[in-house]
Amino acid sequence: MSDAIFVGGGGEGYGVAQNLLLKYGNRHGLIAGATGTGKTVTLQILAEGFSAAGVPVFMADVKGDLAGIAAAGSASHKLHEAFAKRAATIGLDLHYQAFPVTFWDLFGEQGHPIRATVAEMGPLLLSRLLELTEPQEGVLNVAFRLADEEELPLLDLKDLQALLTFIAEHDSEISARYGLVSTASIGAIQRRLLVLENQGAAQMFGEPALELADLMRCDAQGRGMVNLLAADKLMNSGPRLYATFLLWLLSELFEELPEVGDPDKPKLVFFFDEAHLLFTDAPKALVSKVEQVARLIRSKGVGVYFITQNPADVPEMILGQLGNRVQHALRAFTAKDQKDLKMAAETYRPNPRFAIEDAIRDVGTGEAVTSFLEAKGVPGIAERTLVRPPSSQLGPIDPGLRAQLMAASGMAAKYDTAIDRDSAYERLRAKAERAAREAADAEAREARASEEEREYSRARRYDGEDRSTSRKTSTSRTDSVGEAFAKSFARQLGTKSGQAIIRGVLGSIFGKR
Repeated sequence: MSDAIFVGGGGEGYGVAQNLLLKYGNRHGLIAGATGTGKTVTLQILAEGFSAAGVPVFMADVKGDLAGIAAAGSASHKLHEAFAKRAATIGLDLHYQAFPVTFWDLFGEQGHPIRATVAEMGPLLLSRLLELTEPQEGVLNVAFRLADEEELPLLDLKDLQALLTFIAEHDSEISARYGLVSTASIGAIQRRLLVLENQGAAQMFGEPALELADLMRCDAQGRGMVNLLAADKLMNSGPRLYATFLLWLLSELFEELPEVGDPDKPKLVFFFDEAHLLFTDAPKALVSKVEQVARLIRSKGVGVYFITQNPADVPEMILGQLGNRVQHALRAFTAKDQKDLKMAAETYRPNPRFAIEDAIRDVGTGEAVTSFLEAKGVPGIAERTLVRPPSSQLGPIDPGLRAQLMAASGMAAKYDTAIDRDSAYERLRAKAERAAREAADAEAREARASEEEREYSRARRYDGEDRSTSRKTSTSRTDSVGEAFAKSFARQLGTKSGQAIIRGVLGSIFGKR
């Protein structure tokens, strides 16, 4: 079927062939099952199917074994005999082939760097990433508001760090303007940013930022590009970083893509592997955002497929929106496992030929209980299914092939070299340097005035005249109101050279534009 993706079929004791209709590919889906039951192969064959149909795909390679989609399978592979037998059983004419892949990597090692600006990430997702408390999140919101109003672009982490330092130095003035800003909260945020830097996440923030159009390309043969994010190191750096980044990308798609209604096939399919990381300890505001995105993004032509071990990992409100499902085996060793198994079975349309709960427990590796949307978007009856073997290579690829594909992708010239343009850090530093120069000039004038005062005093001792009143009047007139304030402020703060920077920036942001 050219308008569907063949997922699998049946032999004796199994149901009819199972196809994912492309026109319902944007109705989202779920791939679930215990470790080692075949979720990765299912993910791979769905990605192959969408790519062959001209639908670009984005997915994360958490264990490093999805890169094989870039290479053709081989008859010499140890599983070839098993694959050939299964293909014959389900009536599949198996042809090995490679698919077009663009490799991405937040760290720029196994793929092209993929970046976002701090401003694009926003305070909600950053707070989630940094594990901030509610008061700390409030301070972060103040920082973003101040940056927006004072035209201080937040592009990378040093921009945010510089702005937080400025806010700490002027907490009383900023508190009066935006509400209480605690220096203790600022210190906590700065420490969390340091942890993030130590994890290597600083490379994630900056420019050139990812353009969504570069994820939605097709190759010369009209096949959708498979965008593969190397996520093994990312997961080791922090599962929260992984989940936050993917959620940011999903949110960007939701906010930027136009409405397309119900297309004949999706504009992009987004696979969210290890989906439980997105919802573990997530605040209600974040879960609500994911629910909103899942509910509305299908009208943008984007299908989202969650991959996790247990359907119970996905909140019920989101789970109810996942119309295309592949359920691999669930184990039921504990009372909780048995409860989860029963709940999973209840979400499927019953099949009178077998008990769904028993089937989910008993299916073997590479088998699944499947249900795909049928005509008019009605969920299909659950079927026991032998999942088809992949056409591409199963497992990782040679580093040489990866490097070759990266060099030929066309993305290297655009993304491999970071850009550090004028932003909050540079602007605050420039204002500080200007303030320091002005303070130095003021100190020099003050020194000259003091020297003139001493000369005058010496002269007065010789000629006996009292000129103090006229001289003091003259000196006071040489100082502007701003200089007088600056001198007074510096005396109150103690060290003039250090506080001159604060004084200059304060004047620039609060009052003088």
